[in-house]
Amino acid sequence: MADFNLTPSDPSTFILNGIPGLEAAHIWISIPFSMFFAIGLLGNFMLLFVVVKEQTLHKPMYLLLCMLALTDIATSTSVVPKALCIFWFNLKDITVSGCLSQMFFLYAVSMMQSAVLVTMAFDRYVAICNPLKYATVLTNARIAKLGLLGLIRAVLFILPLPLLLTRQPFCANRIIPHTYCEHMAVVKISCGDVSVNRMYGLVITFVVNGLDLTLIALSYGLIIRAVLRISSKKAHQKAASTCTAHICVMLMSYPPFFYSILTHRFGQGIAPHIHIILANLYFLLPNMLNPIIYGVKTKELREKVVKCTSRMCSLGGH
Repeated sequence: MADFNLTPSDPSTFILNGIPGLEAAHIWISIPFSMFFAIGLLGNFMLLFVVVKEQTLHKPMYLLLCMLALTDIATSTSVVPKALCIFWFNLKDITVSGCLSQMFFLYAVSMMQSAVLVTMAFDRYVAICNPLKYATVLTNARIAKLGLLGLIRAVLFILPLPLLLTRQPFCANRIIPHTYCEHMAVVKISCGDVSVNRMYGLVITFVVNGLDLTLIALSYGLIIRAVLRISSKKAHQKAASTCTAHICVMLMSYPPFFYSILTHRFGQGIAPHIHIILANLYFLLPNMLNPIIYGVKTKELREKVVKCTSRMCSLGGH
């Protein structure tokens, strides 16, 4: 296959090396990658289309689902197309500014997604513990403001990551053993003092995401306490059904995120190709499964998706 790379010594570029040790299998690895990516885009765009089109779905919960879908689309599209260029065409070069831009966009959207998950937990808390106040506490306008606040928080906290790296001198060997510009992977090819970069990365990981997880745990703790006080078995089942989808999404989001962050810093015994594959799956699997989970577990959304799909099929038949 033709090699279109720039040389690693070019001071304006980095080389993304894909998955070290599995270069011969890049084509085969690209098959599930591209399939997961395509299914994820289809599912999330379908969810957005249905919610926008159906007036009855213009509610806070579905507005939050749209925000989650947008973050899923943004994270996967910032990683997968470049990875597929590496796998299919051996196009491994990326400009320094392009690399830092990808890093900023990727981590900012991931932090925004964490804020959306916190808001979704609060939404479930109000819906179950204070249902009579739900319509006044959680309006569409308030959800939009919380989304904007989450976006501002993400930009303010993530912007220092690439800015700190712009001040760093990079070694002659500018090869990044990854499919995307992961923060620590870029830090490791710097020849300067990166202690501030390492510390800041850890601080935002544990302080910001740790705070988000604490708020989510608190919301679900209060939900469980409220549900246990209800004697009705039907109410228990309804509460469980309401929360199951959100819990599944969180289990797919937070553990892989922390695993990816921590193994790059402390997982010296883990094979690089295992770490890189799992890091990519963190962006691919939630993107693909989130719309499926919410489509299956949310009756109203499921019915509207079936209705819209049937309508499009009938129009296509004519």
